[in-house]
Amino acid sequence: MFRCISLLLPLLALLLGGCAQPSYVYHYLSGKTADLQGRYAIAPPEAPSEVKAAIAAGNRIAGLPYVYGAGHGPGVDTAYDCSGAASFVLRGAGRLSESTTSSALRRFGSSGEGNWISVYARDGHVFLVVAGLRFDTGWTHSGSTGPQWTKENRSANRCVIRHPEGL
Repeated sequence: MFRCISLLLPLLALLLGGCAQPSYVYHYLSGKTADLQGRYAIAPPEAPSEVKAAIAAGNRIAGLPYVYGAGHGPGVDTAYDCSGAASFVLRGAGRLSESTTSSALRRFGSSGEGNWISVYARDGHVFLVVAGLRFDTGWTHSGSTGPQWTKENRSANRCVIRHPEGL
């Protein structure tokens, strides 16, 4: 019974003029989805150079610990928070000149999901989807925190979705 109710709530919200809550749901697309090998992402060969650079940046900090307020300097840090990690990846892709906050990333780039990179941002948290993989500092079933790649689905309640222009 509860499953039926939970399936009907998004439909009811749409019928009443609201909108369904966004979420990240992993799905594999041949030639567009990065592979996940251990804690590292492997870019698809057809990915644009900026996407390959973003994945390389994420791999560089994947597995480091989470520390609130960390990772906002110009170089590589010893720990990252969500916006520090997202900023590092977007700087690696050449799409940010300096680190920023999750609130500021709500206005980043263009509105909606990107073809290669999407930014899911709300006040207080941000995560990325790069070539189909989620790059996040939390919300995994393993219980680990800190920047990491994952295929695990995640609600994006209260998030706005943005993307780098052209990606």
